[in-house]
Amino acid sequence: MLIIGIAGGTGSGKTTVVRKILEQLPCDEVAVLPQDSYYKDSGHLSLEERQKINFDHPEAIEFELLVEHIRALRSGKAIEQPVYSYLTCTRQKETIPVIPRHVVIVEGILILGHPGLRSLMDLKVFVDAEPDDRLIRVIQRDIAERGRTVEKVLARYEETVKPMHLQFIEPTKRYADLIVPQGGNNHAAIDILTQYILRNIGS
Repeated sequence: MLIIGIAGGTGSGKTTVVRKILEQLPCDEVAVLPQDSYYKDSGHLSLEERQKINFDHPEAIEFELLVEHIRALRSGKAIEQPVYSYLTCTRQKETIPVIPRHVVIVEGILILGHPGLRSLMDLKVFVDAEPDDRLIRVIQRDIAERGRTVEKVLARYEETVKPMHLQFIEPTKRYADLIVPQGGNNHAAIDILTQYILRNIGS
């Protein structure tokens, strides 16, 4: 099994990179584990408290469960991937069954900052992008997918996204085996990644 970690700042284009890789691979060869599925359940908190959660801080992620799931997949066991709702800030009752595949892609902003998770990866990738480009994508995504206003998105960016990026995400670039500038627009880097995966699938 080939385990690939794809990290990078919020709005850097990680999801686009993963999607473009998947488009070029056999669908039954790859499983994707998004870090976002492993946010800790906050159902015990009030809605007001939940809306104050700092999603860009490592403490918001249940890394232990993510590590446990990757180890289970590597040993040939299926897992039940959690489903997290940004609208309610709670973990849902339903789960997504994931069976072992030749390739497991772990994707998320903080995944290279966790030593135990990092040690499981065969290839570590950091998707890089200019801060202005990331902010534009964050505004578009949060309005469309998370029901936030422009004012709320900008306030959250200044209060948590930007400082957390500088403290916890940008420094993990040094752990990357491959840095992909310009996110999903870097066709050459995506092609290199895809060919690397295909070679390992075929070997």
